[in-house]
Amino acid sequence: MEISVTSCFTILFLILLPFSSCLSLYTITPNQPLKDGDILISTQNKFVLGFFSLGNSRNRYVGMWYHQIPERTIVWVANRDNPLSDKTGFLAVDSHGLTLFGKNGSSSFWSVNVSVPLANNSMAKLLDVGNLVLLHNNTGQSRPLWQSFHHPTDTALPSMKFGWNRLTGLDSILTSWKSLDDPGTGKYSVLFDRNGYPQFFLNEGKAPHWRAGSWTGTRWSGIPQMAVKFIFNVSFVHNQDEVSYIYRLHNDSILTRLVVDELGTLYRSTWLDKEQRWLKFYSAPTETCDTYEFCGPNGLCDPVNKDGFECSCLPGFEPKSPKDWLLRDGSGGCVRKPELNRMCGDGEGFVKFVGVKVPDTSKVHVNMSMSLKSCEEECFRNCTCVAYSSATVSDGPIGCLTWHGDLVDARTYSNSGQDFYVRVDSITLAQYLKKSKKNSISKIGKLGIALSSFAILILFLFFIYWWRKRKNKVKEQRSKYFYTSQNIFLNDISGKNEFDDSTNSELPLFDLNTIAAATDNFSINNKLGEGGFGPVYKGVFDDGKVIAVKRLSKTSGQGIEEFKNEVLLISKLQHRNLVRILGCCVQGVEKMLIYEYLPNKSLDVFIFDEEKRKLLDWRKRFDIISGVARGMMYLHHDSRLRIIHRDLKASNVLLDANLNPKISDFGMARIFGGDEIEVNTNRVVGTYGYMSPEYAMEGRFSIKSDVYNFGVMVLEIIIGKKNTGSYDKKLDSNLIEHVWDLWKEGRALEIMDSSIDEIFGGTILRCITIGLLCVQEYAIDRPTMSEVVLMLSNEAKLVNPKQPAFVCKRSYTMYTSSSHTGLSTSEGHNSVNDVTCTMVEAR
Repeated sequence: MEISVTSCFTILFLILLPFSSCLSLYTITPNQPLKDGDILISTQNKFVLGFFSLGNSRNRYVGMWYHQIPERTIVWVANRDNPLSDKTGFLAVDSHGLTLFGKNGSSSFWSVNVSVPLANNSMAKLLDVGNLVLLHNNTGQSRPLWQSFHHPTDTALPSMKFGWNRLTGLDSILTSWKSLDDPGTGKYSVLFDRNGYPQFFLNEGKAPHWRAGSWTGTRWSGIPQMAVKFIFNVSFVHNQDEVSYIYRLHNDSILTRLVVDELGTLYRSTWLDKEQRWLKFYSAPTETCDTYEFCGPNGLCDPVNKDGFECSCLPGFEPKSPKDWLLRDGSGGCVRKPELNRMCGDGEGFVKFVGVKVPDTSKVHVNMSMSLKSCEEECFRNCTCVAYSSATVSDGPIGCLTWHGDLVDARTYSNSGQDFYVRVDSITLAQYLKKSKKNSISKIGKLGIALSSFAILILFLFFIYWWRKRKNKVKEQRSKYFYTSQNIFLNDISGKNEFDDSTNSELPLFDLNTIAAATDNFSINNKLGEGGFGPVYKGVFDDGKVIAVKRLSKTSGQGIEEFKNEVLLISKLQHRNLVRILGCCVQGVEKMLIYEYLPNKSLDVFIFDEEKRKLLDWRKRFDIISGVARGMMYLHHDSRLRIIHRDLKASNVLLDANLNPKISDFGMARIFGGDEIEVNTNRVVGTYGYMSPEYAMEGRFSIKSDVYNFGVMVLEIIIGKKNTGSYDKKLDSNLIEHVWDLWKEGRALEIMDSSIDEIFGGTILRCITIGLLCVQEYAIDRPTMSEVVLMLSNEAKLVNPKQPAFVCKRSYTMYTSSSHTGLSTSEGHNSVNDVTCTMVEAR
């Protein structure tokens, strides 16, 4: 009977396998397979290839990770969609290529087949750049037949060519993992668009989720944070053979990677050896305008649009559905105004937009030999051309892109982007030219006009004040308060030394009559609840916009300082996990904040209710935990102001229609200076059960105080009960102490809410551990919020937590919120003397 070469190889492996122990290999050869327990090491020990499992799963995968980083960071997985069920597998070089065999070599779980038979001296080798290559040695010289760089999973490494080869058809695509514990092919992918002018997309399934934009010569137009010349040497190739992107490092000792995660975020991170953690350089999508086609066709998305709605129509266009537009839904986009459908040779021209991520380039006409002026002339001659721009901007405008249909996914940046020219009719052109002339007034002229206007305004206001003071009617008296109190309030805000002139609030002011009409004169039927700030009402403007109104109560535990503090802070912050303020009302004794309305109210409404918390499965709870963590990381590290919230809790986390979390209530927040680490205060504010020990007992607060609050909330979300209750039949025991006792005994999963599926036990245990790390007694031991985000994304190795902080016991009846609102508020102010705090020994 004739025996195939492959069978001979397999028989040889099975003979050798029982006699080999765990080895560190530098090559895989026909005579030396890689069995479970062995590792394949690159020449300079930078990367290793081996078998691994994730979480509590017994599934075994073959993958690659960094060798010298303490926490195992997987960068490539071979059999991601076909795991082995035990530790009997081995990876071998055979006559056909590279194969992952199961038990007894009876089945193949993953394989690489090459077009030529392999010689006995062929081998698989791991290079120091993280590339696994299969080498064929037939003529005395080795040549690669296959390499993992051509078949990435969720990570792109330096020196890896990412893109599409037009000759071979090879398309290198990044695809996310299914979950933190499952490296299988997920629903998010990063790939080059093969049409028009090259750009790459982050897709959810087959639908675009985010567009990185086209190549501008130095970076992708949709990634303004991309500092390519800092540590990278970037090469972009676009010719008849290929469309590819590759980045290399100026310093090979730096470890960096580009990852698409299971939540649909593409980010680049660099390893900080001194801090032993990954630092994210940038990530996307991060804000509303990053969502693909958020404003629909022919819409322009501006994240800092002054009217509070990000979308506007490009010139010459109008909303396709005015009703949806009024409701702040721009997904339907814009259509050409009827009178402008025929626009050719009738005095039309182009309006210039600065700082734009140009629209989708999949259908543009491209001519890389044209100048920008020639591009304009070409577009003007062609009546179907609706817009144009240069292709690249690195060394001046080079190349010509012209659009001939809908303009999709255009957005603006405050300090990035490129010039973009939109075709408009003669009337619209004249309007923009007039506007441009007004904007060209000299700075001296502007200053003179501003000073004159200010003087006239002051005189006018003084006259109004004097005239109104003579009247005794209620309506006239109310008007007087409107002018004086409004301006005193705004001047007080503008004069705060935490801000320079460039950051003065431009928050819209609403008239009291407008708010009263929207809330049906603050009807009890529209009351959503009441907290430490005062009552919260639901309102509806005439255009259908639904709002939530926080009305400062005369008997409120909070006062005007907290009101001004919240206006100052939240109007300067932009993040999808922070509640969005629409404006305020300051009129006489009335002080109100107007927010976006969130129909699902606050998180505590769900997690502390026996029935409603069943609506939150583990995936949704984990999304909420991750969203709050990202929002707090933004406050602590990524915003232009370093914010300490000081009152993070479940009732101050609001949920939108899709149950996405948004942090609210910044009345107690504080701004930290660039060099401040910790601040002392004699006025301790916050909520019972959430305050860190150093803050409650000594008045010291820092970002680690917020981390403590976050840790308490994570445990409450997992358990579905408040921290302030009694646990384990002990009246003096709280949630943290109870969790700590069970964690030490290895029984931590016993505390999780019974409605959560036990299949997620591994991730839940990880979150419990993260929660305990956040509530450790000493602030120095607690992680930062950026480290928490890495832990939640499974990118950081967890250490064992130390003893939690303390147990706070009531010494009096505290002031708390009696009902839940669509916009949650604080539970009041308590001095340190109001709470008895006792250190307890964890048992």
